[in-house]
Amino acid sequence: MAGVSGESRDRRRSFNTSERVALFIAADGRCTACGRDLDRGWHGDHMHPWSKGGPTDVTNGQAYCPDCNLKKGTESMADAFGLRGWQQEAQERYHGRNGGAGGNFLVVATPGAGKTTFALTIAKDLIRQGVISRIVVVVPTAHLRRQWSEAASSKGVQLDHTFVNSNTVVGRDFDGVVVTYQAIASLPLLWRKLCSSTKTLVIFDEIHHAGEGEGQVWGPALLSAFELASRRLLLSGTPFRTDRMPIPFVEYEDGKAQPGYNYDYGMALADQDVVRPAVFPAMDGESKWRKSGEMAVSSITLADTDEKTVPPALKAALDPEGEWIPSVLREADASLTRARIDTPDAGGLVIASDQSAARAYARILESITGERPAIAVSDEPEASKVIKNYAESGSRWIVAVQMVAEGVDIPRLAVGVYASRIRTQMFFIQVVGRFVRMRGKDDETTARLFIPSIQPLLTYAQDIEKTVDAVLATEEKRVREIQAGDGDGTDEPLALLPTFETVGSSAASHHTTIAGGMAYTTDEIDHAKLVLNRGGSAFPRNVTAETIALAFRLNGGATQIPEQHKPVTAQAPLADQKRDVRRLLKRKVGKYSFATGKPHEHIHAEMNRSLGDTTTNATMQSLLKRIEMLDRWLKEVEE
Repeated sequence: MAGVSGESRDRRRSFNTSERVALFIAADGRCTACGRDLDRGWHGDHMHPWSKGGPTDVTNGQAYCPDCNLKKGTESMADAFGLRGWQQEAQERYHGRNGGAGGNFLVVATPGAGKTTFALTIAKDLIRQGVISRIVVVVPTAHLRRQWSEAASSKGVQLDHTFVNSNTVVGRDFDGVVVTYQAIASLPLLWRKLCSSTKTLVIFDEIHHAGEGEGQVWGPALLSAFELASRRLLLSGTPFRTDRMPIPFVEYEDGKAQPGYNYDYGMALADQDVVRPAVFPAMDGESKWRKSGEMAVSSITLADTDEKTVPPALKAALDPEGEWIPSVLREADASLTRARIDTPDAGGLVIASDQSAARAYARILESITGERPAIAVSDEPEASKVIKNYAESGSRWIVAVQMVAEGVDIPRLAVGVYASRIRTQMFFIQVVGRFVRMRGKDDETTARLFIPSIQPLLTYAQDIEKTVDAVLATEEKRVREIQAGDGDGTDEPLALLPTFETVGSSAASHHTTIAGGMAYTTDEIDHAKLVLNRGGSAFPRNVTAETIALAFRLNGGATQIPEQHKPVTAQAPLADQKRDVRRLLKRKVGKYSFATGKPHEHIHAEMNRSLGDTTTNATMQSLLKRIEMLDRWLKEVEE
């Protein structure tokens, strides 16, 4: 970071949205240097470099295409990769600390925040600086090997995801490799030799997995393999702690891992351009079971369970032969249908407890939708292909056991069903992370994850937007491999006979909905839905029942439901009408962009040139003409 001191630089390195819009308009949508139309990912460039004290102000800015900006030679990797604010701050902290104490730097960032992009940025920085010449990425699952390789390739970094220990030598045309923790643990001395012979950066993806492995041998193996590496970058999507054997290269304080940089879900949500908001419909219902060898039947509603009754009650609710899980799947599919009105390719994910349940849930969904869901039930190459094909398609549902719960990137997921018996906070946060990744600045989706109305899931849902300090030691426990029959390692000890026999379950009923950290009753949600239906098109599409319920609660109407609802006949102020039209315009631009691949900026620029104004200063008539233009363009695309 040569140049002027940090105190002399503008504290803000990147141009904000308003400034980027100004630069784009001033350049008439073309690169200031070469005149080529600007595509998505264009650079807001400092005419006088930021690193040399240039201010982050439109008076010092210009719109450049990536090629022209790279040619300047003074651009930063942040501009090249289009880093988010937290990534730039973490990048500066990393380099400011020279890679952290002992060359170790832990980044804890909420799922969907962009840890992969950040890590690849650091890797390219270190290669450019001559600090390292090889990259080793260690991941928990085989599927993530390809995902990392593809992400790196898009940034000009070539990682061999097919490397196996028997190769012994990394190909000279690769910048590095992607391997699993298990592969490292099976032959640590090979990796010790590889890292001692070449200046190496080791990136540990989801480093908390290093505390796993049979007999907890992964940790010592990683220490042996990588203690001689030049730099180690540790990544995790959730805070973690250990009261057992410490994970190598992690700094602890009172058992809690101490990150060099932390970026939690609440911070990401506040930034408004990283993650979506999420709501959690909690579904109640009656479960029935009996102890093996006994005739007496026990029954309880999920909302009334305690630590003793949760395991058999939850198992009964999730039984595909009962009524609870089919009714939840129907409700979730109806929610997905609504989501696909604005986002035609929106998808749904069911997290199942085991392979048998996953296949049964897929059959239920097929009977509901008429479309066979994708099923990913193992960590085999074929399952990775299933996930990749689903991510790139427009089909409705995918059902999986564990492998989609962490690290797998399917941005179009919008609705989920938590049908797993795993009740740890770490696993729950990882599942939520699959749904909250934004697809762009114009993504107005509210993620919806249906959960059983049991503790501690209700508490996790309420806390999901708060800063998470640490996950308890019991929640660090490894998610065990799925085993045959009922023994899935979640609640019941392995035995010759199951401890409980499922008798049945009732259809699910709405217990409460968790949104924004608040719980709404069935009456509140029903009342809000009534108001929403009566308001019709007066409400923007992204207004949900939870939004209206919150408005009533803030106005003192949390529990009192009026007997009659008078229709609103007064015309809204012009400013409010134009705001709603702009929201509709924003959605249509997003839909047209998705259909054609054209950047939002280009679509707006074309309308601006045609109508001679911008969406900000346009009259109502001009805004409506824009809607007509988009409708016409969308119709042409459909034809």
